[in-house]
Amino acid sequence: METEFIFWRHDTPAGIRVEEICGGDDKSARLWKVMALQVFGENGGDRFREIGHCPSGAPLLEDAPQRISVSHTTHFMVIAMLPRTPECDLAEFSVRTAMGIDCELRDRAQALKVAGRVMTPAETALMQAYAATLREGDSHHAPMEEAEAELTAAVLCWTVKEALYKAALIEGADFRENLVILELPEICTNPMVRAPHYGAALVRRPDGEEVEMQLFSYLSEEHIVTLAYSPKCAKFKRG
Repeated sequence: METEFIFWRHDTPAGIRVEEICGGDDKSARLWKVMALQVFGENGGDRFREIGHCPSGAPLLEDAPQRISVSHTTHFMVIAMLPRTPECDLAEFSVRTAMGIDCELRDRAQALKVAGRVMTPAETALMQAYAATLREGDSHHAPMEEAEAELTAAVLCWTVKEALYKAALIEGADFRENLVILELPEICTNPMVRAPHYGAALVRRPDGEEVEMQLFSYLSEEHIVTLAYSPKCAKFKRG
C-alpha cells in the first residue's frame, strides 16, 4: 500500500534536535533514501538544507557550521543536530561538537550475532542485566519474554556502539578499546520523555585522552534510536 512520507522534529531532553522521516513504504530502498533526504532538505524553514561530508566522512550541512549525524534503515531515517558552532572545525573532534546518532529495528537478530565481536565481558554483563530488567518490566515497558528481552538489549548495545563511533571521529576505531559502555540508558517510549535515565560511556582517543559521553535512547516506529554525545557539547535550550 502506498504511504506518504512523514516528517517529525523532536527537541529531546538531551538538548539535541532530532528529525525523523518515515513512510514511503512503496519505494525501493535506494529511491527511499533519496526522497527522505529531499524531505529533510525541504523542512529547513528559511532555507533548503543539503547534506555534504567533511574530509573525515562525517556528514555536515553544506551551508551551516552545525554538527549533524545521520542514520537510516530501509524506510526510516533520523538526523540529529546541534546548534551552530562557528568556532569549531567540524572536520576535527571537539567536545563542543561530539555527537552521534544510530537507529536500528528493535527485532534485528543480527545484533545478537555481532555482540561478542564488539563488546567486552563487562559490557556483555551490562547487556544481560538490562535484558533481565526488560523481562521483569520497567516504567517504559511491560514484561518481555526472554528471547525478546535479550534481542532488545542487544540492539540497544549495537546502537550505542554505532552512535559512539560516529561521535568519536576516530578512523578505524576499535569498538572494544576506543568505545566503552559504562552504563546503558533506558529505552524510553518516546523522544520527548521527561527525566529519562541516561547512560554513560567513554571515548578513548588515540592520544590516550578519555572523553566522557552521555547516552539517551528511545523507541520510534519500531526502531531503537540512540544518541551519544559529550555533556559539554553545544545544546539547544530546552523548553
